[in-house]
Amino acid sequence: MTKAESFLLRAFAALLSLVGMAGFIVLFARNMTVFWFILSPLILIVYQFPAFVVLRIWKRKRARASASEIEEAQEQGDNGGADAAPDPAPGDEG
Repeated sequence: MTKAESFLLRAFAALLSLVGMAGFIVLFARNMTVFWFILSPLILIVYQFPAFVVLRIWKRKRARASASEIEEAQEQGDNGGADAAPDPAPGDEG
């Protein structure tokens, strides 16, 4: 996944979240009664659900991309220096 695609998905999720909050305010917060106050957490969940779905898609694509990068590195024989000697701890130079 490219950085541009990653940024666009996260920005779209944030935009959907803001639209969900605005939709809640426009439809329910102006005429808030005890009934709507009790149901407001459920209503907010419904309005935030599209943003949640887009964010989950982004996370899955990012996980797949990082997994494929790791597989490519292993195929090329690059294990990130795992077989190299560890750096000495500070004060253990001698």
